[in-house]
Amino acid sequence: MWTLAFDTTTTFCSIILMKDKTKIDSFVQEMTFGQSEVLILQIKQILDKQNLKIEDLDLMAVCTGPGSFTGVRSSIAAIRAFGLAAPQLTLCGINAFDAYAHDLPHIDIADRIVTIIETKREDFYIAYYDQNLKKIEAPKTAFYHDIIHQLQGKHVIITGDGAKRFLSQPSGLHICDALFPLHPSVEQIALLAIERYEQKNTDFPKPLYLKAADVCVK
Repeated sequence: MWTLAFDTTTTFCSIILMKDKTKIDSFVQEMTFGQSEVLILQIKQILDKQNLKIEDLDLMAVCTGPGSFTGVRSSIAAIRAFGLAAPQLTLCGINAFDAYAHDLPHIDIADRIVTIIETKREDFYIAYYDQNLKKIEAPKTAFYHDIIHQLQGKHVIITGDGAKRFLSQPSGLHICDALFPLHPSVEQIALLAIERYEQKNTDFPKPLYLKAADVCVK
């Protein structure tokens, strides 16, 4: 089974091609802007190396956010366009919280797995999981002190691109481990999509918005 996954929700453009659950080729590049211009070209180059076309793929996955408003829209627009061009292709959306959480080792040492994603404002995007990586509640935005209050007295593992800013001041929490990834693992996005494909439980890609876009009329 051929799977292609990609993500442009952060300051990275990430693409991976997998045969069954084995990585065949990938592209990961940090970019302040312009991911949407690079994305389609790099997908074509990766497929061309394997003499593949979009019609040869079985599954395509994308990160649905949260993240950059433009980045999320670019990814969603791209995967839906591919879906229209190749109707037999199964599409799957994977949110960034799940991608970060499922990329953690040793989750059994903690009461709570916490994924913190950068909003570039005073608050954070956050999701809480138990030891089985089941969400405790729906993802949301929260401020520093609200998160501290939620996690007091618990053994915690923290991950996500917002973890570094969150832990830049003393928290007083019992932190078992902390990881500081710069972006979701595109390989983990692909693996989660394959798992859901096998379970016949794929989610059609929809943007995950937890706040309104930061736009105004000049």
